[in-house]
Formats: sequence, C-alpha cells, structure tokens
Amino acid sequence: MNPCILIVEDDHRLRKFFIKALEGEKFKVMATETAEEAFRCLRETRVDLVLSDVVLQGKDGTALCRQLRSRTETSHLPVVLMSGTRMDEEDQVNGLDAGADDYLLKPVSGKVLIAKIQSVLRRYRSPHDLAKILKVHGLKLDVRVRVATLRGQTIALTRKEFDLLTAFLRRPGEILMNDYLLESIWGVDPTANVATHTLTVHVSSLRKKLGEIFGGRISNVPRFGYRFEN
Repeated sequence: MNPCILIVEDDHRLRKFFIKALEGEKFKVMATETAEEAFRCLRETRVDLVLSDVVLQGKDGTALCRQLRSRTETSHLPVVLMSGTRMDEEDQVNGLDAGADDYLLKPVSGKVLIAKIQSVLRRYRSPHDLAKILKVHGLKLDVRVRVATLRGQTIALTRKEFDLLTAFLRRPGEILMNDYLLESIWGVDPTANVATHTLTVHVSSLRKKLGEIFGGRISNVPRFGYRFEN
C-alpha cells in the first residue's frame, strides 16, 4: 500500500506543487490549510507522514508538531517541517526539538522533497520490521510500541531520545559515529552546525533521564561519536 502524506500548507500555489510532486511518485496525498483541519483529517484517515509549513494561520507548524507528539494516537507519526521565512539555526533547532524528523528550507525542489520524505519513512519502517524488545541490565525497550522502562518504571523519552537509545542498545560496545547518528536518526547533513548541536543536546538529555548509573554508560568518544558501555 502506498504511503499517505498529509500536507499542511496555506499557500495555494505551494500546496498544489507539493501535491503534484508527491502524486507523481505514487504517494496518496491529503491536504489542509491549517493545523485544526489537519487534526480533523487525522481523526478520520490513516496517515503515514505529516508535511507541514511552519508559518500557518492559527496554530503554527511547530506547535502542531508538539501537539502531535503529546497525543498517544499521533505520537508515532513522522513529521517533516518546512519554512521559507523561519530559516535561522534557532528556528531549525526549535523545530527538531519539538519532535520534527526533518526541517526543510524553502524553496525545496520536488526531488529533494521526495528524497527527504522517503528517508524519514525508511527510518520509521525499520523498528516495526525488526519488532524487537531490547534488554540490558534492567533497561528495556519495546521498539514495537516505543516504550522504555528502567527497572519496571516507564521513562518519558522524546522520539529522538528513544531512537538514540535504540541505536545504542542495538549495537552495545560499538562506537556510533556522529555522522551515522545524525543521518540515521535526524536525516540531516551531519556537517551542519544545527545538527551537531542538537545531537549533543539530545544525548545530554537522555543521560539525565536514564540517571547516573545508566546515563553514565553512554560515553563520548571525542571527535568520533558515542558508545553504550554494556
């Protein structure tokens, strides 16, 4: 079954362009102009990814992303944000920290748009295909439902924190290069300052949530990346 993409874009010309580009690659496409319309659509239709402009009438795209992440029924949903006006590093960091899987700067070509969407969808398919429960020293990850527990207590992780921990537990003892983590989890250019900064922030937050003993197992390998000590 072809993936269904929900476009949230209030510019009629751009909305038409995105629809044409996606339908040309055999995606199913739905489109709305506002975040409120997007939520109504999500209640009625199964969607595989949300592609949203940041600047919208009413609730903006970043707020939409945060709300999607906060709801159980949509917390798993991939989100790609895009903007032609909020293009600074801080804007991109805010979007990624809100839970976006990628942040595109307009104008974006149809080819790049398709490549980015396919990259995000691949990252989301992988955990479901593997369908594994990962355990180590009282730490348990159920990748199928994206739940992390430590000694039986649920840990409230963001999507990126969960993805990072999954990567560490799948390859314990190995050095996971910064470039690998940035491309596989964020799908962004690893040379970008925004990417390097957000990786550091997320690893630091993950360590704190795991506590001193387990957080301390995530060690930094200077100039290379990170390693989870088994």
